[in-house]
Amino acid sequence: MDIEKLRKNAEAKGFSFKYFATAREAADYMVGELAGRSVGIGGSKTVDTLDIYDRLCAECPDVAWHWKQEPDGARERAAHSEAYVTSANGIAETGEIVNIDGNGNRVASTLYGHKYLYIVAGVNKVEPTLERAVWRARNVAGPLRARSFDKNTPCVKGELRCYDCSSPERICRGMSILLAPMLSTEKTELVMVGEELGF
Repeated sequence: MDIEKLRKNAEAKGFSFKYFATAREAADYMVGELAGRSVGIGGSKTVDTLDIYDRLCAECPDVAWHWKQEPDGARERAAHSEAYVTSANGIAETGEIVNIDGNGNRVASTLYGHKYLYIVAGVNKVEPTLERAVWRARNVAGPLRARSFDKNTPCVKGELRCYDCSSPERICRGMSILLAPMLSTEKTELVMVGEELGF
C-alpha cells in the first residue's frame, strides 16, 4: 500500500485526507472534529474498535448508532445528523471509496444527507485499483461481516468469497462507490489509520 499515492489521488478528487499511525490518534482526532455536532454512525467494526461512542456522547448534543441504541430510531436520527461517521469496505489507491450494505442506511448516508462525512479505515482496506477495491468489498469484507453475524449464506459456510447468492440472509445487497465527494456534502474526509482495522 502506498499511502502517499492514496493521499495524492484522494485529494485530487476533492476528498480531505488525514493519516494517523494509530487508532488512538485517529480516535482523538475524530472526537475533536465532531464535538458539538449531531453525529450518526454507520455499522462499522472499525468505528467500534476506535472506541469513540461514549466519548462522543459526552461531547455532542446527539449521537445515533444502531449498534448501541434501539436500531430503528437510531438509524432514523443518524440519517438526519449533521455529521456521519463510517468506514469503507474497499479503498483504491486511485482515490475511490467502496461500500456494500444490507439495510442501505450506511451507503445512503455516504451519498446524501449530511454536512460532514468521515470515512475511517485501516490500511487493510486499501487496494491498488478500483476493480480490486470492489473485489475486496465483495470477496473479503462482505463474507467476513456475514460470518461475524453468523448468517446462513454460502460465504459463511464455504470458502471466503462472494457466491452472489440468493439467500434471504444475504447482507451484500447494495454497493456505493464514491468517485469524488458528493456536491451536497460540505466536507468528505478519508481518515486513514496505519493499522489493520475492521473487515
